[in-house]
Amino acid sequence: MKFGVFDHLDRGAVGLTAHFENRLKLAEVYDRANFHAYHIAEHHGTPLGMASSPSVFLAAVAQRTKNLRFGPLVYTLSLTHPLRIIEEVCMLDQMSGGRLELGIGRGSSPYEMGYFGVNAQNSGKLYIESYDVVMMGLTSKRINFEGEYFKFDNVPVELECVQKPHPPIWYGMSSPAAVPWAAENNVNIVCNGPSAPIKAITDKYKEIWHAKFDAEKSVMPFMGLGRHLVIAKTSQEAYNIGKRAFACWYNSLQHLWRAHGNPMKSYPIPEDFAAATSAGIVITGTADEVAEKLAREVQISGANYVLTRFAFGDLTYEESLTSLNLFIEEVMPQFQMDLLTV
Repeated sequence: MKFGVFDHLDRGAVGLTAHFENRLKLAEVYDRANFHAYHIAEHHGTPLGMASSPSVFLAAVAQRTKNLRFGPLVYTLSLTHPLRIIEEVCMLDQMSGGRLELGIGRGSSPYEMGYFGVNAQNSGKLYIESYDVVMMGLTSKRINFEGEYFKFDNVPVELECVQKPHPPIWYGMSSPAAVPWAAENNVNIVCNGPSAPIKAITDKYKEIWHAKFDAEKSVMPFMGLGRHLVIAKTSQEAYNIGKRAFACWYNSLQHLWRAHGNPMKSYPIPEDFAAATSAGIVITGTADEVAEKLAREVQISGANYVLTRFAFGDLTYEESLTSLNLFIEEVMPQFQMDLLTV
């Protein structure tokens, strides 16, 4: 079992300069504690995401860490020219000595896409073409491509990645229908929401992957499970802190949707904090309580990677750091000793 971190970099209670610096200081702790990777989101025009240019923030992460892998989860391919993505991916992989994890996606907010003049209903084909161009540019020195949205005639690629043929690919997933492409292409996946439905995704992934790849020669990709975590010395303290911060985070999540009179009603994480904790999506408590609850979520979901969230909403740097240190000192060792029985 490996642990990573997911971070929206949603706006908190401090100014942006302090906000970015606090996240970078936490990244240094992830690095020292041997978390596998630090994944960040891309959002635009919303308090949900302050890293609207993921590459800019990740360049700083590359310089503030030594071993921690990192990357966007995801680059919104429908909003950025693929040649730009290729160049930024190569630069980040080189600047970090080959530590980039490459998340790709179409984008989930029609309002954010609209700000860039992209019609969300027609963005699927744009995303697919952009992905094809990006992969071509990461694996060859010339791009020749003709599609509906992009046409490239012998375009040179001067940059290249350290990792060959390219950095590991990541994809967000909410339905078993999308599993075959990911499993057949060795793509890492990340899921949110209750563990029971995620089990259908991980079971199908394992079935398809084992049918195509030799487990003795290949390493199965990550099947990630996202969970908000708040740890404190007492259960009540952790619950109260988590409830306050979760409400702030959820307001940012819904910000654009509510501003347009169309609040999300089918998001896999419920807005009600008690419901989110009961479902195991948000986990609060003492270190032992969190370890037990998290082990149960891993077992039910079939995931082999947990994307923790220690910084969200209006959590202070000190609150996030307290949770993180307790997790490192008292929770991670229990998983390393394979104490996953519940």
